[in-house]
Amino acid sequence: MSVVVIPARMASTRLPGKPLRKIAGVPMILRVAENCKKSVAGRVIVATDSQEILEACEGVEGIESTMTADDIQSGTDRVARVAKFVEDDIIINVQGDEPFIDPNLINELIKDLRDNPQVLMNTAACAFDEGEDVKDPNCVKVVLDKNGFALYFSRLPIPYDRDGSGNVTYYKHIGIYGFRKSWLIKFASLEQTTLENIEKLEQLRALENGVSIKVIKTDYKPVSVDTEEDLIKAEEIMGRNN
Repeated sequence: MSVVVIPARMASTRLPGKPLRKIAGVPMILRVAENCKKSVAGRVIVATDSQEILEACEGVEGIESTMTADDIQSGTDRVARVAKFVEDDIIINVQGDEPFIDPNLINELIKDLRDNPQVLMNTAACAFDEGEDVKDPNCVKVVLDKNGFALYFSRLPIPYDRDGSGNVTYYKHIGIYGFRKSWLIKFASLEQTTLENIEKLEQLRALENGVSIKVIKTDYKPVSVDTEEDLIKAEEIMGRNN
């Protein structure tokens, strides 16, 4: 069995109260959860530190919610706290600021973990579109080996096109993760690592501890909502889709 856990906290420096900000009249956290419900996952759980978020989720059919401590450092740590109390072996961590998350992408991560018992952790990436700024440090890049496993994640453009050939496909990391329950709980117990602290990318903790991360390539283009400008963009997208 599999479960989607969506970590959601109220504190956000760039967009205060982000999970409850409305997109076409619906709180963003519910937009995320409703899309997750369309996946094959058996359960969808919102893990929060906020009574307001908890109340927003209560009574919505198919969406569970639970309170977690407000001193938890990261979304993955919050998901790991919930994982300790579920029986599901496959845990999908979906970010609470992805209102257009594709249920089919969730399904692909679940299927990959079901079909490949040796895989402990997976994630997703899409190719940068022409004209996108690959130098933007907020867009995390990933390079893969021939078998589709991550070699490295960085905020800098990788690989480096030394000769300026222009014949490089850059892949943008998408912040969705699949975990086997046992590895997720162990991952959250490990100390932060050197590269993780330098790049501020917690997935590097897995690589530095010798655990491979399978990367699913997808055509889905993430629309993360982190600022007021992002919120306006999300409203425009919702308007076009309706």
